[in-house]
Amino acid sequence: MADCPMFLWPKFLTEEQDGSFGYVMDLRPPDYTDFPAILNRKDRKGQRVEFASTETMIAAALNLVNAFRALHRKGLSYQDLNDGNFFINIDTGAVLICDNDNVTPDGDVNSGGIGGKPGYMAPEIVTGKAQPSERTDCHSLAVVLFKLFFRHSPLQGAAYEKLPCMTEKREMELFGTNPVFVYDPDDDTNRPVNGVHNNVIKLWPLFPAFFKDAFVLSFAQGMKAPQRRIVENEWQKILVRLRDEWYVTCVSCGRAIFLHPENKEAGLRCGGCGSQSTYPRSLSIKKGALVYTVPLFPAKKLYDWHTTESSEDFITITGEVVMNKNNPSLWGIKNCSNEAWRMVTPDGTAKEVPAEGAVPIGAGVKVIFNGLDGIITQ
Repeated sequence: MADCPMFLWPKFLTEEQDGSFGYVMDLRPPDYTDFPAILNRKDRKGQRVEFASTETMIAAALNLVNAFRALHRKGLSYQDLNDGNFFINIDTGAVLICDNDNVTPDGDVNSGGIGGKPGYMAPEIVTGKAQPSERTDCHSLAVVLFKLFFRHSPLQGAAYEKLPCMTEKREMELFGTNPVFVYDPDDDTNRPVNGVHNNVIKLWPLFPAFFKDAFVLSFAQGMKAPQRRIVENEWQKILVRLRDEWYVTCVSCGRAIFLHPENKEAGLRCGGCGSQSTYPRSLSIKKGALVYTVPLFPAKKLYDWHTTESSEDFITITGEVVMNKNNPSLWGIKNCSNEAWRMVTPDGTAKEVPAEGAVPIGAGVKVIFNGLDGIITQ
């Protein structure tokens, strides 16, 4: 399983004895943090746990999605994704997944599949109407992504808070027979409760509509119609768009500034240090039927996905917006790849941009990457 390196696969099996056996796997490295500590922002020792940056958090989501895409492309399903079986490096976004004795061929009804953990299991698993599969993995993956970005369960709102205690009957209703997404546009019976679910109430409005729509599709529709659930390659595109279009990093304090393209005239204001700047120019790259728009602000990065026509590599950095050391008002796109780029200015002048070279950021400048064309717009 060399093409699924993010899984901590068994290295050795023990001999079977009395109908059972075990296996040996690598320990997780010390620089990886378990998901509950990330959600609580505190580890078991009481130490603060935070991602190095917003970009790192998105990288973690992409790595998790990439891992499950690789697994599913092998014809396998994981069956029991929950908060206890994966770890994240909060400095890089790298992911490791353990407990891989759950992994079985997709659709194998004789595998004795594990149901999963309440709150992560797909409704049809909770009710016993279906066996674990790629489609149920997609539900569990969407739950993990929702928790990663919004720090709350997608199904625990007012209906959950009304419970004096959780019983098997109520658990079946909340997660199986009648699950309601906390932001279901057609059912407000399970909305987050002020003073109780503060994380999701604060974070939900900050994210762009296309990202929130993905969770509405996943939960408001996907829980009732498994075929509507978002699969990994769609999550890849959504997360890349989030990373590309949603935010830039303040040059003064490093804090993320959320972008509002519909109000460019207002410019940008950092919520951390209060610094003001004009709205950045953008690089538009057409890839297939889609156009990706990257705001060109210092520290913003391009990835192999952006600059290579056939690439599905969302992690390798190939470019970065930098400021001129002698004149900070001059910005450029540094070529961090091993391939030469070409640029064409609005007057038709063409020039090669070698590795470590830079494309000046000016309106109308065209950049020719490895099979892909981009243009800088106002």
